Amino acid sequence: MTAFTVALVLVVAAAGLLRWRRPAWYWLAFGVTLAALRVLVRYRSVMDACGLTVPPARWRLSLARATNRPIPEPRPPRIRRLRPTRTGLVLRLKLRPGQDVFDIAAASDRLRHSFSMFGVTSREVRSGVVEVRMTGYDVLKRVQMPAETETLPMRVPVALREDGSVHYRDYRAIPHALTLGATESGKSVYQRNLVAGLAPLDVALVGIDCKQGVELFPLARRFSALADSPDTAAELLDALVARMADVYRLIRTQQRITVDVPDAEIAADIWDLPEELRPTPVVVLVDEVAELALYATKEEERRRDRIITALVRLAQLGRAAGIYLEICGQRFGSELGKGITMLRAQLTGRTAHRLNDETSANMAFGDIAPDAVLAAIQIPAELRGLAIAGDASGGWHRIRAPHTSLRQAVNLCNRYADRTPDLPELAPFRPTTGTATELVPSAKASPATA
Repeated sequence: MTAFTVALVLVVAAAGLLRWRRPAWYWLAFGVTLAALRVLVRYRSVMDACGLTVPPARWRLSLARATNRPIPEPRPPRIRRLRPTRTGLVLRLKLRPGQDVFDIAAASDRLRHSFSMFGVTSREVRSGVVEVRMTGYDVLKRVQMPAETETLPMRVPVALREDGSVHYRDYRAIPHALTLGATESGKSVYQRNLVAGLAPLDVALVGIDCKQGVELFPLARRFSALADSPDTAAELLDALVARMADVYRLIRTQQRITVDVPDAEIAADIWDLPEELRPTPVVVLVDEVAELALYATKEEERRRDRIITALVRLAQLGRAAGIYLEICGQRFGSELGKGITMLRAQLTGRTAHRLNDETSANMAFGDIAPDAVLAAIQIPAELRGLAIAGDASGGWHRIRAPHTSLRQAVNLCNRYADRTPDLPELAPFRPTTGTATELVPSAKASPATA
């Protein structure tokens, strides 16, 4: 009996230590089993207390009265599947007649308390079926990306969501995006993760960094073109607009609109072209967009109008030509001048780190997800890297990118430097680099996101 007591004490102590120091290990070792049992045992009573049950059907009531049996109890949604994950549980529910997915969403906070989970989110899978994701611990406190992620063309994992799922940047689904964040909010780390995810792909990277290139030029070996001033940026954007026109002419000549060609094979963008004819897709990263929109003289105003006009053209027409925009900045507001709100309307994806003003949050989410505005301005300063990500569908999530140091990003870009395509239109803007930098072992990454 003494040996059993000692063993039990050691197990409890180990569980407590893991829960404090390594919550992910605790969840996989102990938490997932305890949480699954807690959900199954408490399920009916919790659903009843949260108002997520429906009265029994009339025929069941009539049958109970006719046979003098007890009145049937209210029925909760039926559990179709309970699946454990590395960060929590996924509960798939079949709604009863009269229930709605908004009922589950409205009760998410009560379900979190009742099941003793860290977070609960829900989404509709199809009509009458709701998926409830429950996280067992704060997955955004110490971001650990899963070892394996889905690999699709032009789709890269960049962050972790609060429900434990991976946040992808999918250029085929959301071609253009806006990323905002104040100084020391984690925006640069998010950008590094984006470049690190794109580096192994067959894609041309184009950068515009008006801070004399301090953010993007260390990664120059993987970039096909870089601009470090507004003057150079204006010329580079004009070259991209010219490339876009050339790509459209190629698509037009290869559309293959004949009677014997199936509808699915008629070319309307670069992804419908044969692989041997398909132009290289281009991702344009603009750092500090406000620097491109500011002016002090008439000449600078003409340059500014030229730049914004080119950006709007690329945002409106660039998707089919395989040109995608990543617009980043600390501030984004209508005071940046004409054309800014037109540009914003074309940027479907929105990501906001900690912001210093509510106006920028409204510019990011006011037109697509008003609920996300309050969440964006409430991000604490000590949680660098925490962000709100949304899109034109109105949905939004809290995300956090894993910490990637500048050295780690440089090593990745140097490793995949051979994948940097030479585009004739952008040859004058190709950054000049010396010999290949030797890969330096990176220091152990900090658990906090910078």
